[in-house]
Amino acid sequence: MEIAFGNFIILALAVYRASRLIIEDTVLDKFRKKVWKKYKPADGGIGYLLTCYWCVSFWISSLVIVSYIIVPIPTIAVCAVFALSAAAGVITAWLEK
Repeated sequence: MEIAFGNFIILALAVYRASRLIIEDTVLDKFRKKVWKKYKPADGGIGYLLTCYWCVSFWISSLVIVSYIIVPIPTIAVCAVFALSAAAGVITAWLEK
């Protein structure tokens, strides 16, 4: 399977944005707190998963690649939204420095 360079960048930025959404973004604070109440991050497993970029990005990447193999055009379309959000966030952080 070949992935065009532009598509790779879109997929990579989408994985970054989705990982950040799950691990850090305020919008999912309640979800993380519910999980952490039951599965403590220090205990490993699911609780730790929600604190680890390496872990979350691995699973999201796996889902994205499988999706890209099965339905490439819809996957790129959805990932483009996440990628543009990631780019906007990075640019905003850079401008605010």
